[in-house]
Amino acid sequence: MSQLAREIGISRPLLHLHLRKLEEAGLVTSQLELSGDGKALNFFQVAPFDVTLNPSAIADAARSLSPSTKTPEP
Repeated sequence: MSQLAREIGISRPLLHLHLRKLEEAGLVTSQLELSGDGKALNFFQVAPFDVTLNPSAIADAARSLSPSTKTPEP
């Protein structure tokens, strides 16, 4: 994970946070293994997934990224 964090220019804790979020979303999976010297290693890999892009899906995604533009009522 250290090498990947260096390559993309973020800290290891931030990378771990992003990987956990991706795992919660079902986009990656992780497997904890012990190395020969007893260190715990967490391996992440991309999970198989299918995305269908259509105008409705794109509009839904865009709304999820944009803050509400509603004007507060007086």
